[in-house]
Amino acid sequence: MARINPSFDEYSKKYENLRLEREDGILHVTLHTGGDSLVWTSQAHDELAYAFTDIACDPENKVVLLTGTGDAFCAEIDFSSFKLGTAAEWAHIMFEGHRLLTNLINIEVPVVAAINGPALIHPEIPILSDIIVAADTVRFKDGPHFPSGIVPGDGAHLVWTHVLGSTRGRYFLLTGQELDAAQALDHGVVNEVVPAGQTLTRARELAAGIAAKPDLARRYARSVLTREIKRLIHDQLGYGLAHEALAALSL
Repeated sequence: MARINPSFDEYSKKYENLRLEREDGILHVTLHTGGDSLVWTSQAHDELAYAFTDIACDPENKVVLLTGTGDAFCAEIDFSSFKLGTAAEWAHIMFEGHRLLTNLINIEVPVVAAINGPALIHPEIPILSDIIVAADTVRFKDGPHFPSGIVPGDGAHLVWTHVLGSTRGRYFLLTGQELDAAQALDHGVVNEVVPAGQTLTRARELAAGIAAKPDLARRYARSVLTREIKRLIHDQLGYGLAHEALAALSL
């Protein structure tokens, strides 16, 4: 039977904002903009959604290791790259926004995040990983949403209230609170904090341990451990995206 999904050689070169490398079944996914720290753009928003599908459909991926480039994981956004003025434009954002988190959580092998620096723009993406190693320079903030007058509806609302708890999560989103690495560890947002520069090394150690386990053990562990998050995404993501669009169009 002919292969339907693209081979690694095909999809690893498709995306401008992702560098994909695989060694011993560990897929390194490095987010970047022109080789430096990722700047969140409409293109990055769309690319990640489709890249996660390709990654999920490749049975040769044993573990996914997600990291960033340079001093920050993602600390800047280019609002000018997004078209947000009409219902049709928001329909595109809603379609891709739904795919972004849905396709990420549908990856059927464990995901380890090595957060190399501040994650101020869409930090819910690395926070959805199964194991999270953070540099001691990490800061978390939901920068592009409520601080900018936008409803935190494209996943931030469900991820942060789940990870931090309802009370802390709502405070985090409504006040523009910034969590440093120590606070994130204390609140259970990350699993380990290591000195900057050692994040990827530690994450590789953890990924290698997971990759050594039997294939079905890895895949089914991911499946059972993400079931509640999948339910939350199914129940709440579309609702949040719709209200984000409505509020933005009313401005």
